[in-house]
Amino acid sequence: MTNQKENKDSQKISGYGSGSVDTVLSIDAVAKEAAQLAKDRPTVAHLETLAGGDDFISIDGLLAGYGKMEILHGLDLRVGKGQSLCLIGPNGAGKSTILHSIYGFTNIGGGHIRVDGQDVTNLSPNEKLKNAGIAYILQDNSVFPDMTVEENLLMGGYLLPDIADAKRAADRVFEKYGRLAERRNQRAGVLSGGERRLLEISRALIMDPELLLVDEPSIGLEPRFIDMVFEILDDLQNSEGKTIIMVEQNAKKGLEFADIGYVLVSGELAMADSGDGLLDNPDVGRLFLGG
Repeated sequence: MTNQKENKDSQKISGYGSGSVDTVLSIDAVAKEAAQLAKDRPTVAHLETLAGGDDFISIDGLLAGYGKMEILHGLDLRVGKGQSLCLIGPNGAGKSTILHSIYGFTNIGGGHIRVDGQDVTNLSPNEKLKNAGIAYILQDNSVFPDMTVEENLLMGGYLLPDIADAKRAADRVFEKYGRLAERRNQRAGVLSGGERRLLEISRALIMDPELLLVDEPSIGLEPRFIDMVFEILDDLQNSEGKTIIMVEQNAKKGLEFADIGYVLVSGELAMADSGDGLLDNPDVGRLFLGG
């Protein structure tokens, strides 16, 4: 009986992969092995090549964190206009901190962030949204459940000079997304998970941003809604020319979507390649894709 209990306890392993416990890596093991990938870090020239040689957003030597804790250690980044970048890596690697830093939620200790040639390093989040066309799409559960769908959308235009401008922008959203138009006057709290995510994305579009920072678009969603959300993001990129930087827990889905993929380890860039290139990389597959 004791041996049976010990055998069951030995099966309790948490990790990123799927399959039998013989193939699943613990989170600590993933972090240690991922650190080995950082031996040959990508050069800025390589990042510029991936971005097509025409940087819409560039980050140079970024030192950033929270309070006195530095999370990003000299990070470089390049994304071309209309491209998409997916950030993957172990827990605590600094992926969301990159989004937070671009939008102004961190303490910047050094380096520069430029968008379309404008230095936005020290701008406030409001200034980045209004003057630099940067929008941050939060993780799930950021809608106001007791407000209507339309009222939630109008909240996205709080920086516009006139409420009429926000209403016109909301009307354009309703024209584009009939699913939301049908719910226009209903409380947002009654929406399905996929509809809430669509509302969160649409609310960010009210200011007509050029750069979308998307934090975990698939989190908490059923598979059918995940596909819907990525179809929406694909349309925003390829039909409307939006530039997208995302953090995605489903690394396979994120890399399938993205033009470029970065692997972050301990606040530094370990690998950079096309999304397809990282999908085909056996080390990335073993550590982050469950295969």
